[in-house]
Amino acid sequence: MEERRIGKVRRVNGPVIEAEGITDGMMMELVRVAESRLIGELIKLTGDRAIIQVYEDTTGVSPGDTIYGSGMPLSVELGPGLIGTIYDGIQRPLERIAEISGTMIKKGIQSPSLDRDKLWEFVPEVKAGDTVLPGMILGRVQESERIEHRILCPHDCSGRVVEVKARGSYTITEVIVTVEGASGTRQLTMVQRWPIRKPRPVQERLPLSIPLITGQRVIDSLFPLAKGGTVAIPGGFGTGKTMTQHAIAKWCDADIIVYIGCGERGNEMTDVLTEFPKLIDPRTGQSLMQRTLLIANTSNMPVSAREASIYTGVTLAEYYRDQGYHVAVMADSTSRWAEALRELSGRMEEMPAEEGYPAYLPTRIAEFYERAGYMRNLGGSEGSVSLIGAVSPAGGDFSEPVTQHTKRFVRCFWGLDRQLANARHYPAISWLESYSEYLDEVTPWWEKTAGEGWSVNRRRIMELLQREVKLQQVVKLVGPDALPDSQRFILDVCTLFKNAFLQQNAFDKNDCYSTIEKQLRMMQIILLYAEQGEIAIKRGVTLVNLRKMKVLQEIVKMKLTVANDQISQLDRLEARLEQSIERMQATHVGS
Repeated sequence: MEERRIGKVRRVNGPVIEAEGITDGMMMELVRVAESRLIGELIKLTGDRAIIQVYEDTTGVSPGDTIYGSGMPLSVELGPGLIGTIYDGIQRPLERIAEISGTMIKKGIQSPSLDRDKLWEFVPEVKAGDTVLPGMILGRVQESERIEHRILCPHDCSGRVVEVKARGSYTITEVIVTVEGASGTRQLTMVQRWPIRKPRPVQERLPLSIPLITGQRVIDSLFPLAKGGTVAIPGGFGTGKTMTQHAIAKWCDADIIVYIGCGERGNEMTDVLTEFPKLIDPRTGQSLMQRTLLIANTSNMPVSAREASIYTGVTLAEYYRDQGYHVAVMADSTSRWAEALRELSGRMEEMPAEEGYPAYLPTRIAEFYERAGYMRNLGGSEGSVSLIGAVSPAGGDFSEPVTQHTKRFVRCFWGLDRQLANARHYPAISWLESYSEYLDEVTPWWEKTAGEGWSVNRRRIMELLQREVKLQQVVKLVGPDALPDSQRFILDVCTLFKNAFLQQNAFDKNDCYSTIEKQLRMMQIILLYAEQGEIAIKRGVTLVNLRKMKVLQEIVKMKLTVANDQISQLDRLEARLEQSIERMQATHVGS
């Protein structure tokens, strides 16, 4: 990257620098400041003056220091070696930087985002004389045991292949394919660069009809997320946002996970960085890091890099989507990103909007979530980017601007409840405040894959939970004993559903993940108990006798005792339930 002098520092205000003498600068250009070469971005131009957003600590920068331009926007490197790497918000490899500078990152330190010396086994997919178009696969590299990296023809390149390297080991900077097109000859390597704020091009958006299966029953069965969809997880401190994202990252059926720790506390991010390499991917038996990219930008790192981190993460996700993979992006949390926008906006003396956030906050949130989708890529493959954004409203107030604006642009909402978290009910997703607008789209898939009746069962359960809310209001006034058995039975069924189905133990080998078949059968058993129990009460069986059934305790424990590959045990449990209620009815009639 060639640097040129474009101006000098006039004023320093934290991460915001005012420059003067700018004669050759471009909007959103990547620049370097002072002799320490601090990375920044040119975000405002007025005559020969400019505002620069710096992604590092500006201590020591003084008026008169030189500013160097790069002639290109802030971009990320894309190529083999991304998987399993831990980056900061502007794609600096933290582990490699730690080897160079120790535990503290020194100002202006630079290291390539991708290893220039590592050899990759390249298998060509094209030959001399072939015509290539944007997005076509030029060759393949086995990046990890699970992920095959597909080297794509750049979006602005097409023509006839002149030369292709034979199968063998090469570094990412070696020329592997030479293409002759209308604009001249292009020599292509395994690495590309892409501006982080620009969405990667696709052929078309496709309907969102396939759910992202997470193994978390409250999500999959009640509030499903489609692949390529968007969801917000708002909740106050301690309600389990990060742990919910961890569970989804470990168990969801996405091919690749991009985890963005955006402004989170250092100890939380440390847990992620130490735990993820130890976690085992249940599908392969290998480390979860073999399908994961981590972006760590903690609350004590420069605030402007926090603002860039989510764009870095979603650009990496789009790159793997273009290869035909389904990618899930965990942004934890977008509230900290919005706070970075607010701080930078204040330093630039912009007019504040509600609660001090900049007036363009809704636009930025919309731009981020719009990069999700299920796409047909330029090369003809299909892939998706699902965006799962945690929101940390101060005091758990869902009416604050970030939560409210996010709800406008996402189609799924998993609201975390403080009372559920205090009661150790996890995931603490409220079945009263949460919703999913993907229900109609994913119902055909559920009915075909899991079995007919899924949508009917879900609707019946939600109706029971709504009836329980009304009955609980009566209970608060007159107590449960004032209700007839038929209404108290509804309370019992909903309590059973909460404890036996919605609550999930992340540390139990049978309960941490539920297949869709197990979820459907568990729901059917609980609804059978609701249906048969209601009939029994109408025939005179008392609620006390229903509560005494031994099979009821087995239903409560079925999530722990029945493994995902032992669904036949649930069939036997259902049969015992029917027999128990039939015997009770017969005994009552006989007496």
